[in-house]
Amino acid sequence: MSANLSSKVTVPEVQRLKTAGQKITALTAYDYPFARILDACGIDVLLVGDSLGTVVQGVATTLPVTMDEMVYHLKLVSRARPRALVVGDMPFLSYQAGICDAITNAGRLLKEGSAEAVKLEGGVNVARVIKAIVNVDIPVMGHIGLTPQSVHRMGGFKVQGKKAGRQPGARERLLEDAQAVAEAGAFAVVLEGVPMDLAHEITDRLPIPTIGIGAGPYCDGQILVMHDLLGLSDRFAPKFVKRYADLQEIVSQAVNAYINEVRSGVFPQDEHSFH
Repeated sequence: MSANLSSKVTVPEVQRLKTAGQKITALTAYDYPFARILDACGIDVLLVGDSLGTVVQGVATTLPVTMDEMVYHLKLVSRARPRALVVGDMPFLSYQAGICDAITNAGRLLKEGSAEAVKLEGGVNVARVIKAIVNVDIPVMGHIGLTPQSVHRMGGFKVQGKKAGRQPGARERLLEDAQAVAEAGAFAVVLEGVPMDLAHEITDRLPIPTIGIGAGPYCDGQILVMHDLLGLSDRFAPKFVKRYADLQEIVSQAVNAYINEVRSGVFPQDEHSFH
C-alpha cells in the first residue's frame, strides 16, 4: 500500500514509508502529459532525471545535459501539479565545481523549475556538498553505485560493488558512500547497479530510504526510467529493466494506419471536417 492518494507526497512522507515498511514507487518523467498520467496512477516520486539526455535528446550519456535544460523539463513536469514528490537531477558540473555553485544550482531547480528536492551523484566525495545544500533547507536525494556521470571513470555502465577479487574494496567503499550520504543529511539515496545482497545490507544499515534501480528487491523502493518501462526506447535495455508495455509498437501501428488512410483518402471524412 502506498501513500494516501489524496495527500501530497513530501520528503517526510517518503521517509515515513520506510519506517512503515511500505515500498516507495518512483519513475522518471520529463514532460506535462506523462507527469499527469503517472501521477494519476499514484506514483510516489517523479524524478526529472538527467537521463533525459539519453532517452529524450538522443545523446549517448547524461554528460551534455545542462542546467537550463533541467529547469525547462522540471517546469513541464511541475505544471501538472503532481501529488508525487518532484525531484530534479543536478546535471554534470552543476555541483562538482564548488559549494557556492552547488547551492546556487540546487536553488535554481527549486526556484525556477519548481522542484521539491534535488538529486546528485556520489558518496564520500560529495558529502560536504550534500551537507551544504541541506543546510540551506533544500532536500537532497543521494545516488551511489553506478553513477552515470562517472561513466568514463567506470569504463562504462557496469555493476558496482562486486565481491572481492573482481572489484577489490568496492563493497567497502559503497558502504562508506552510503553512510556518508546519510550522515550528510540526504533524505533518501538511489542505489544503482549494485549486487542485491549489498543493497540489502545498505538498506538495513541506513536510517534513510533506499531506492533501487538494478539493486534487487530488498531496497525500500524502486525506480525505473519511464521510457524503458513503457517500451518507448530502442536503446539497449539493461538486465534490471522490466517492460510493462510495448508502446513503440502501438505508436508505430497507429502512425502506419494514419499514413495509409491519408494516402488512400479514407481520412479525413465529413465527421472530421467543418461545414
